[in-house]
Amino acid sequence: IKKQLPAELGECAYILFVVAIFWLTEALPLSVTALLPSLMFPMLGIMPSKKVASAYFKDFHLLLIGVICLATSIEKWNLHKRIALKMVMIVGVNPAWLTLGFMSSTAFLSMWLSNTSTAAMVMPIAEAVAQQIINAEAEVEATQMTYFNGSTNHGLEIDESVNGHETNERKEKTKPVPGCNNDTGKISSKVELEKNSGMGTKYRTKKGHMICKLMCLCIAYSSTIGGLTTITGTSTNLIFAEYFNTRYPDCRCLNFGSWFTFSFPAALIILLLSWIWLQWLFLGFNFKEMFKCGKTKTVQQKACAEVIKQEYQKLGPIRYQEIVTLVLFILMALLWFSRDPGFVPGWSALFSEYPGFATDSTVALLIGLLFFLIPAKRLTRTTPTGEIVAFDYSPLITWKEFQSFMPWDIAILVGGGFALADGCEESGLSNWIGNKLSPLGSLPVWLIILISSLMVTSLTEVASNPATITLLLPILSPLAEAIHVNPLYILIPSTLCTSFAFLLPVANPPNAIVFSYGHLKVIDMVKAGLGVNIVGVAVVMLGICTWIVPMFDLYTYPSWAPAMSNETMP
Repeated sequence: IKKQLPAELGECAYILFVVAIFWLTEALPLSVTALLPSLMFPMLGIMPSKKVASAYFKDFHLLLIGVICLATSIEKWNLHKRIALKMVMIVGVNPAWLTLGFMSSTAFLSMWLSNTSTAAMVMPIAEAVAQQIINAEAEVEATQMTYFNGSTNHGLEIDESVNGHETNERKEKTKPVPGCNNDTGKISSKVELEKNSGMGTKYRTKKGHMICKLMCLCIAYSSTIGGLTTITGTSTNLIFAEYFNTRYPDCRCLNFGSWFTFSFPAALIILLLSWIWLQWLFLGFNFKEMFKCGKTKTVQQKACAEVIKQEYQKLGPIRYQEIVTLVLFILMALLWFSRDPGFVPGWSALFSEYPGFATDSTVALLIGLLFFLIPAKRLTRTTPTGEIVAFDYSPLITWKEFQSFMPWDIAILVGGGFALADGCEESGLSNWIGNKLSPLGSLPVWLIILISSLMVTSLTEVASNPATITLLLPILSPLAEAIHVNPLYILIPSTLCTSFAFLLPVANPPNAIVFSYGHLKVIDMVKAGLGVNIVGVAVVMLGICTWIVPMFDLYTYPSWAPAMSNETMP
């Protein structure tokens, strides 16, 4: 046995190394690489094929299916546009408040939709507003140069091409984004502004260019920050929740409500500080001008207000399908929060005979099925006698629409991560790594958390977020057990920091989407993203040392976590 164990450890470590290299370099598609454990574990005798296959479909996938049903209906009936535009209209047209409005609405949508879809949906609206500001500045300049008053204010005209419609004068290059419909699933690439400006430059003034940069970055960063707040907000949260509940089934302390309670304050602080940082970096931060009441609106502000108002009016009055989707959306959130809130008994107590049977995925599936049952409209036909009769109905979403939105690549990627974690546990590699890392216990816990958070933040800039968290969870969990620290103490900040991929266009999809509009350079994202990264890590460290501690009693090693043996593995 002693001779066989090192061989199993080496073989499992080799598989882990190969998968890690393939994920980091993306030599193969991430989801294809995730299938390697199902091939290599049985061949090297680590796990039988049937056991590996069972790891590829978990409770996580059922939760994802229900969430995608909601996202499909929201995007199909344009409820996301109505929410985003309404929130921006509420905050006003001052550039600083306008930016905060876009960040708030984007973050809110990202809580329930994927970060990629949110950025792809909101960015065309922000681009339209930015173009109106530039057009308004051009109009003011032309008026001053010709000393002519009363000419048509082109700054208030909607540039249809910016909103996804083609014109004879200018066409945007677009490309589809997986998981988005035709209305919102096309994102603009480099926008040609020379013809609008009448000059050889893209932007009339430096301020106009700065506004475009600011709009792009606020959409990219807020779509990522908003995903931190809910378990379903981003794939990394879901991966962590499933891994944690599988490794520590006796804990039962991590659910939708508890996650929201500790992550929402952190996300809110990061969002506000990021807004201040971006505003100061690109436009300066004039508190006196921001809070000055009764100030006359400038031409640019009027242009912003006009384009937002007209875009909202295009949606028309709220429709029956939007109302039903909104009701189901609220119902799903309420059921998630009230299942097991912790401070009071939740509705799961009604099924006391089956404790732990109903999870967040149960709620997601229940609401998800309703989208296929509730009719969106009746289908009618005209009889030979001229009578109009109903013969069928169309549901809120169809299975074909759901399939087009379902991120199967993420589902396979997550399954591969679970299989990899099971293999590390089965072979004893997790315990071996934990024992080797046990000397780190001599360091202060806050320093260990800081090192792991910085390591995760750095790695996620060059690797995909799901791959990063999937790769590091089987390492960080044994580390926490080896140094006899509550696993949540290390895993929560590491999971949150996995989303802090703000530096490069290729770091995550929202960054790539806004970069494709052509307003930003890589150095712009590096300068802005470095500040947001520092803010994010600092806030997470603050949270893990203050309000998160009493929620999970982080200073005490819990009974639900196994006690690691300090014996050196042979």
